[in-house]
Amino acid sequence: MNRAQLEHAIRAACEVSKDDELIIFGSQAIVGTYPEAPGDLRASIEIDIQPKNRPEAVDDIDGALGELSDFHQMYGFYVHGVLLDAAALPAGWEDRTVPISHPVGTLGGVGHCIEIHDLAASKLTAWREKDRVFVTTLIIERLVAPGGAARAHRRPAGGRPPRHAGAMG
Repeated sequence: MNRAQLEHAIRAACEVSKDDELIIFGSQAIVGTYPEAPGDLRASIEIDIQPKNRPEAVDDIDGALGELSDFHQMYGFYVHGVLLDAAALPAGWEDRTVPISHPVGTLGGVGHCIEIHDLAASKLTAWREKDRVFVTTLIIERLVAPGGAARAHRRPAGGRPPRHAGAMG
């Protein structure tokens, strides 16, 4: 994933969802903070997006831009319309997002990318092997400090306790 692809995804998802603001919360939110992050951190061809003001439009996004769609076949990446409830994000994440907007690239639409430390905390809370590898790479590349994902120990915004907080220390 690169910045141009992210902007294209924002532009397309805004059009499909009829919302001019989106929340980008999967691994490719890294492009918001580090557009030139190492390739293995930007390797996913999936962008997780929820329309900010029209969350009910996630199915529209998934149908038009999702995996195996014409969009996916044409551009080699896809937009996964998914509700934010799928992620466990630390309290206050909304105030730390990194906005991506461009008059041409996104046609003025805004993709609010989850900030890198909140992204790391979310990945650690999920505790899947691919997420642990992602966060380890963030640390190795010095994109987050080893303690920078400490937000994972706080209660996520949705009120659910982290699933593996005790194993993250």
